[in-house]
Amino acid sequence: MNRPDTAAALMSRIKTGEAKAGVIGLGYVGLPLSMTLVSGGYHVIGFDIDPPKIVQLNQGESYIEAVSSDALKAARDDQRFEASGDLTRLAECDVIAICVPTPLTAHREPDLRFVEQTGRDIAQVLRPGQLIVLESTTWPGTTDTILRPILEATGLRAGQDFFLGFSPEREDPGNRGFSTAAIPKVVAADGPAAQELVSAFYGAALERIVPVSSTATAEAVKITENIFRAVNIALVNELKIVYDAMGIDIWEVIEAAKTKPFGYMPFYPGPGLGGHCIPIDPFYLTWKSREYELPTRFIELAGEINAAMPRHVVSRLAEALDRHEGKALSRSTILLLGMAYKKNVPDLRESPSLKLMELLEERGAKVIFHDPLVREIPSTRDYSAYRGRRSAELTPELIDHVDAVLIATDHDAIDYSTVAGAGLIVDTRNVMARLGLQARRIVKA
Repeated sequence: MNRPDTAAALMSRIKTGEAKAGVIGLGYVGLPLSMTLVSGGYHVIGFDIDPPKIVQLNQGESYIEAVSSDALKAARDDQRFEASGDLTRLAECDVIAICVPTPLTAHREPDLRFVEQTGRDIAQVLRPGQLIVLESTTWPGTTDTILRPILEATGLRAGQDFFLGFSPEREDPGNRGFSTAAIPKVVAADGPAAQELVSAFYGAALERIVPVSSTATAEAVKITENIFRAVNIALVNELKIVYDAMGIDIWEVIEAAKTKPFGYMPFYPGPGLGGHCIPIDPFYLTWKSREYELPTRFIELAGEINAAMPRHVVSRLAEALDRHEGKALSRSTILLLGMAYKKNVPDLRESPSLKLMELLEERGAKVIFHDPLVREIPSTRDYSAYRGRRSAELTPELIDHVDAVLIATDHDAIDYSTVAGAGLIVDTRNVMARLGLQARRIVKA
């Protein structure tokens, strides 16, 4: 049983707005969550291990599109938000949300070292009456079997001394149609008292709370959402290849199919999958399913199809150069248009454009890139050799200089009328047709 005074005291602080919230990890999930909690009336301390981020945020300067600098400055001026790298200050927080990365290892196995380290950091200062909520996407059972033991090694007990929950993040960077507050929030906890607390905490700041029966169920909700997208994107990527061989335009097919008012939901092909969630999260379930000796054939096949798309695109580009320009890829200069993993965001995590650049250069091509949102490639785990490469200015002279333009990411800020001057365009996003732009040669890939 929980200590009635502990649960009641925390609930009182949540309901009166006195509760102080801590958010660990101030990236695409943690910073929007922090501002949403501020709007809900909480005083928020945001924690991050990157000192320049701390300085920038405390100066009221945002580095994420979903959070305006004006909103950040207002939160700072009202003394409702501060950023800190001092994790001992977690002791000040009544509720702590964990928003740290959950990548894969080189062998496509879950890498929970950030979750585990964060748990140990919290354990150093854990006190009775705190609510700890994991938001990072992971395999079902992580909260209960990984995070709980780390916290209970302090001698405090979940459900008695402190409270433990899971609430999956559902951010969609670049999607202006849904704010963090407007996205329904799935919540679960380790018992009735903790469930009431986690529901009350998020309910003060978000429009709709969706309780589920266990933390494992909530973890499965998030995995399911991302598997759904990965499998359906793989399906249209495979259909694109098949229909192309038949001389059928997959984009025209999708546009017509989506007019059906029931039984169909449009997904769109591309040069591969990117971002932190969809290319990674499904493999958390495939890994966990091995414990139960159960295959995950759909998930693994989808991963294979999506992972193969960059090679397909490069093959189509090489074929188009040979057929239409009479030139080998190894002697060509390619303008790669868009480095981010999706339109209208500056995020390079798992971006297929990085793989495209690697494959093109392996085949001897010279690659120049233009991305209005990625001025310079930062250091990445798998592509550190590209660090410091800078976006070229998109000019008619650049278009005349290159042998082909490969459209990988269709940012709205790109000047496609200038791109239309290219002799050969390989368009993986159908953006030229969508905008009604003509060029000498456009190949869809």
